[in-house]
Amino acid sequence: MTSTRKNGFFDVSKAFGDFGFPGFDAGAIAESQRKNLEALTQANQLAVEGVRTLVQRHTEIVQQAFKEASALAREWAQPGPPRDRFVKHAETAKQVFEDRLANARELNELTAKAGTDVLNVIARRISESFDELRLYAKRQAVAE
Repeated sequence: MTSTRKNGFFDVSKAFGDFGFPGFDAGAIAESQRKNLEALTQANQLAVEGVRTLVQRHTEIVQQAFKEASALAREWAQPGPPRDRFVKHAETAKQVFEDRLANARELNELTAKAGTDVLNVIARRISESFDELRLYAKRQAVAE
């Protein structure tokens, strides 16, 4: 006879609770899995926050670019000596290029930071899992 939880999923602890597996600590495994789930949840939250920050900053950059493009179009339409206009346009083009390059670097840094934050959470949990496994193995060796 199989037992199910209220949510309808198979309940392993009820089904196999009476069986004694030597050296098998179901509580420790459940705790480890709980910690894994917490780490994945935290990593997911960091990923979502990172994407949100990236999208927000990208939107700000695009809005600023449209404002600057409108201002440039008005400026370039102003009359003046060709040589002065050419120098002004060259200076403006250089500044626009440098600004866009700085924006690309900033977006790249935001992306890298989000990825690093997520990987740090996962790496920390994996390291903790190995520590838990090592401790469990030591306990089993002492118990034998």
